[in-house]
Amino acid sequence: MATFVADSGAVSVPSWVTDIDAFRHWLDVGDVPEKARTWFLEGEVWVDMSKEQIFTHGDLKGEITTVLRSLVKAAKSGRMLPDGVLLTNRKAGLSGNPDAVFLSGATLASDRVTLVPGQEGGFVELDGTPDMVLEVVSDSSEKKDTQILTEAYWEAGITEYWLVDARGKEVEFAILKRGAKKYTRVREQDGWVKSAVFGKEFRLTRETDPQGNPEFTLEVR
Repeated sequence: MATFVADSGAVSVPSWVTDIDAFRHWLDVGDVPEKARTWFLEGEVWVDMSKEQIFTHGDLKGEITTVLRSLVKAAKSGRMLPDGVLLTNRKAGLSGNPDAVFLSGATLASDRVTLVPGQEGGFVELDGTPDMVLEVVSDSSEKKDTQILTEAYWEAGITEYWLVDARGKEVEFAILKRGAKKYTRVREQDGWVKSAVFGKEFRLTRETDPQGNPEFTLEVR
């Protein structure tokens, strides 16, 4: 069992965590740090203990999720869920916390996804295939987001994978649509990219706030 730990800190992964169900049980009973971003991918446990970059990750993730939540609520088209939701898909061999997840009303009413109840009430996990997932790339997650999850999300049958990278001079905003054998990037026009899942076009822009920090806006038309 290999464990990847980014930045400072360490997490002890028990030897019995060898499959998805054992990983899920460990999350329930183990001494897992609250701020650790923990995944089960490709038969391995991935643990990221690095600090989240305020603007190019946290704030950007919040902007995208806020805009999409407003659209979804206005249209009553499903549920847009922020980070922190545990997503498990056994076919793809993945279990972890995407930066955001969208479940359409049709998906919620079908057997594509199951809401897993928690021991103390409510629901604590999505088991199955959502319609869309978001990942915002950071230094510690680049390989996972751009390679490992691109394959895993396709294998899981997820219709759209939104992949955003704002670390460089240009903001990389890609909507990947699921094809027969892999994801393909939706062509953009003047920065606008069409989402079949949401039935809208989106453009992600970056400006600078009065303090000199990046400020992102997700435009919709």
